[in-house]
Amino acid sequence: MKRTRTVIMGAAGRDFHDFLARFRDDESTEVVAFTATQIPGIDGRTFPPDLAGPLYPDGIPILPESELGRLIREEGVERVVFAYSDIAHVDLMHKASLVIAEGADFVLMGSTPTMLKSSKPVISICAVRTGVGKSGISKYVIRALRSRGIRAVDVRHPMPYRDLLAMRVERYASVEDLDRFGVTIEEREEYEHLVRDGIVVYAGVDYEAILREAEREADVVIWDGGNNDMPFFAPDLEIVALDPHRPGHERLYHPGEANLLRADVLVINKVNTADRAVVDDLKATAAKLNHSAVVIETSSEITLADPQAVNGKRALVIEDGPTVTHGGMAYGAGALAARAAGAAALVDPRPYAVGSIAQTFAAYPHLTEVLPAMGYSKQQLAELEATIRATECDVVVVATPIDLARLIDIPHPTVRATYEVVDASSPTLDDVIGAFVQQHGVRGEQA
Repeated sequence: MKRTRTVIMGAAGRDFHDFLARFRDDESTEVVAFTATQIPGIDGRTFPPDLAGPLYPDGIPILPESELGRLIREEGVERVVFAYSDIAHVDLMHKASLVIAEGADFVLMGSTPTMLKSSKPVISICAVRTGVGKSGISKYVIRALRSRGIRAVDVRHPMPYRDLLAMRVERYASVEDLDRFGVTIEEREEYEHLVRDGIVVYAGVDYEAILREAEREADVVIWDGGNNDMPFFAPDLEIVALDPHRPGHERLYHPGEANLLRADVLVINKVNTADRAVVDDLKATAAKLNHSAVVIETSSEITLADPQAVNGKRALVIEDGPTVTHGGMAYGAGALAARAAGAAALVDPRPYAVGSIAQTFAAYPHLTEVLPAMGYSKQQLAELEATIRATECDVVVVATPIDLARLIDIPHPTVRATYEVVDASSPTLDDVIGAFVQQHGVRGEQA
């Protein structure tokens, strides 16, 4: 049988899942390579044979996306499968045009073929853009289930930045687990606030195996989506978050727009810090595009640990990395909190940036008043520390979901900014969860 020579374009996440769910045992397909982008240090590795399966005894190379044209020409590639998220529609079509010009087919996978079926009810929480507040909504939902005596575990979209085989299935139930596995800052930002709340988190590479482990200890499985990707598990309730700080983006990014059109519930988050007219316009747009979805509002309430320590001071604000880099935001919760507390100025960190942090600013020129918390490797973490140390400021506002001071030495006074998702309309998100529990007959420990 002739096998269709295929490249999977990814960013270390959806690409590996699509391969395992759709192509691993497909004798009609030969995956020549993965290409990688967005995440530093992912390319140049090999997807290991033990994960790739018997059709790939040598594993599969992971190469820079910049080599895609050469791969098509020199390796006889006939098909390119696009498999990453949070990309503007226009940029997606530029990539498609390159592939088509080189003579290969450009393929976007449908939602159903890569969604795994669970024996337990699944609630998915996704978004139209990175940085809308999915993890805060996940925490809210799990707390709402917990208040009803229902056990839920959080399964997080993959961030396989370390040894792929070693992190095939990982379970995090404590901060000590995060330390033991040596997770990156980007992983900590998604896991730490949940495990501190007593929530078990699963993540890794092999999501079939992860799902089966999660089902063993959960009454309900929560799919906690990353970037604006679609769920890996077939959801029984599909919640999608929208951002009034980026109006219009809900129709401009892939696969965020698909999430919008699929959703059972659309949550407009951050309404407390957004213009009311923008929120109303976004509600109207959501209702028009997905008339069957329930549209609700939530606030992202920001708490600054010591506002007086920021008042009148020059503040260096450290924000969640993905939100302000490929998420496209020029600011986040930290900047909002610092301004509300009366900071004299937000310090521009660019003149003090070193190494990969300076490269990040060059790649994202919209960042002028905040420092993204980047830490994909030990070297990058050290460069983040050096940048903070060199920055001339009076106080550092840390708005990452993690306690950054546990990981690096910050010589300046620090103040943490935290945020929680709170209901801001009727029906509430809690009403939605109550209806879901009743509809699916989920019975918890208190039942």
